[in-house]
Amino acid sequence: MPLLEVKNLKTYYYTLRGVVKAVDDVSFTLEKGEVLGLAGESGCGKSTVAWSLLGMPPSPGRIAGGHIYLHDDEAGETYDIANMAEEELRSKVRWRKISMVFQGAMNALTPVHRVGDQIAEPLILHAGMTKEEAMNRVVELLNMVGLDDTIAMRYPHELSGGQKQRVVIAMALALDPDIVIADEPTTALDVVVQAQILNLMKELQWKKKRSIILITHDLSIIAELADKVAIMYAGKIVEIGPSSEIFNNPQHPYTQLLLKAIPRLRGPIDKLAYIPGTPPDLMSPPPGCRFYPRCPYAMDVCMREEPEMVEVGKDHYVACWLHSKR
Repeated sequence: MPLLEVKNLKTYYYTLRGVVKAVDDVSFTLEKGEVLGLAGESGCGKSTVAWSLLGMPPSPGRIAGGHIYLHDDEAGETYDIANMAEEELRSKVRWRKISMVFQGAMNALTPVHRVGDQIAEPLILHAGMTKEEAMNRVVELLNMVGLDDTIAMRYPHELSGGQKQRVVIAMALALDPDIVIADEPTTALDVVVQAQILNLMKELQWKKKRSIILITHDLSIIAELADKVAIMYAGKIVEIGPSSEIFNNPQHPYTQLLLKAIPRLRGPIDKLAYIPGTPPDLMSPPPGCRFYPRCPYAMDVCMREEPEMVEVGKDHYVACWLHSKR
């Protein structure tokens, strides 16, 4: 049984202008110890999926349908996060079972409190630790992510970007959760610090056997870390499968164009590849396949009917009329 099962998830933003279907009928699974890479252009719904898994989509968003099943072997229970009460989510799921490394470490840390106090807060609130017990755990966590004990006494502005990102990761690991969601964990970091953060995440998977959902628009990072990849476009997953399959045998035109757009270091470059056009307005998405206005292989049926997911290889699925069995 998978650790996490997301079935037909719909998360919409209810604005004054209308309903934005940011996540529209998304399904996937996550196994214990697995790294799932969630990729796509900005605005495709990746971060909204992450917030939904914690049962806290940003206002004015809310989960409009579907299920998020979290199987807790330790307690012998299955939680449906999409339909849990706020108090239950806070006491049973957040921090304990699923935690998140938020995008932009500086925004995730409060500038007026010392780093150690911020890491200790969930330990005191959720695990009932005393201040002394929590601070001992803080030292363990800082050492785990390669930081010195003295970091606990500093304020966020006294740390480098890489140190702040490590602090946020330490905070996410505080209660030893089963799943860590990393939302753009290397954004705005230089390549050296980025490599350090990626090595740290590899260590978390290998040594601690944690499941990771890695959200990024950078496919090179996903290629390095992920076991499985889901490609999102305009609020939907258009292709999902093993990492080796997605990178060596991409089947959806959007996935193919994303991979072509990755800059190459070797060989001459006449011009940079890109995907023409822009993603659709999710307040009024086009009928049929949402990618068809930008797709080089668009057919008449693409404009009328939405394609279903079909299996094109072992555990490799794609939603595209080019592969439809109809």
